[in-house]
Amino acid sequence: MLIGIGGLLGFTGMLLVSSAIISAARQRVNQLEQPPSELAKRTWQQARAASAAGAKAWRNRPAATVSS
Repeated sequence: MLIGIGGLLGFTGMLLVSSAIISAARQRVNQLEQPPSELAKRTWQQARAASAAGAKAWRNRPAATVSS
């Protein structure tokens, strides 16, 4: 009987904590200047540009010289 009551109280506490975390996350997202999807899109474009620049620099590097 006590185990059942303890389990019910634990489950209720877990629901309350989850609700508080979800509410805080929603408030945080609403305070952002840009929606998360726009932020992710911009970051992805920056990563693609950096990757392309790195590949271009790698292809156009001067040939290695070996000194004897």
